[in-house]
Amino acid sequence: MKNAATRKGVVHRKTKETDIRLAITLGNGGEVSVKTGVSFMDHMLTLFAVHGFFGLEIKAKGDVEVDDHHTVEDLGICLGQALRSALGDFGGIRRFGHSVVPMDETLARVTVDISNRPFLHYAVTLPDQKVGTFDTALAKEFLRALSVHGGLTLHVDLLHGENSHHIIEAIFKALGRALGEAIAVEPRAAGPLSSKGAL
Repeated sequence: MKNAATRKGVVHRKTKETDIRLAITLGNGGEVSVKTGVSFMDHMLTLFAVHGFFGLEIKAKGDVEVDDHHTVEDLGICLGQALRSALGDFGGIRRFGHSVVPMDETLARVTVDISNRPFLHYAVTLPDQKVGTFDTALAKEFLRALSVHGGLTLHVDLLHGENSHHIIEAIFKALGRALGEAIAVEPRAAGPLSSKGAL
């Protein structure tokens, strides 16, 4: 496990579609500055960081004149890669996290296993295709990219909800809280928390 003071992951991803610089610091809070070019994602990722007690700095430029898809998916890729980098061999952490978050009429549940076995279960029906200019289907694309590149088993369930903004906001808050729990230091774990000794 990385020393608690150095649990930071930094990623720079540049393609013909996006240019993203992302840094995450785990477990101790820190500065949150998110500028992605997609205002709704700025809001969601800020909520994620605040409720997970992460330091998070993101500067992103993407081909949003086409649509937001490339930027949002690549943000998931970068966050997953940075998280993996910050955790090292996944040793010395609780590994599992779970959160149920209300947002007015909405109740969302996120359960995570930092398992090195990417899998996304996404049982969410959104009543609207758009929240403002944001394509609500991109929330799933972000989570899929995060799961794959972070090595996360991720279960996202909407228990009930009617307002698409509230639903996505509750999911991102629950994601922050669940990951914050999963990356917390477990002093009884000498290495990765697995009967195999490795993840």
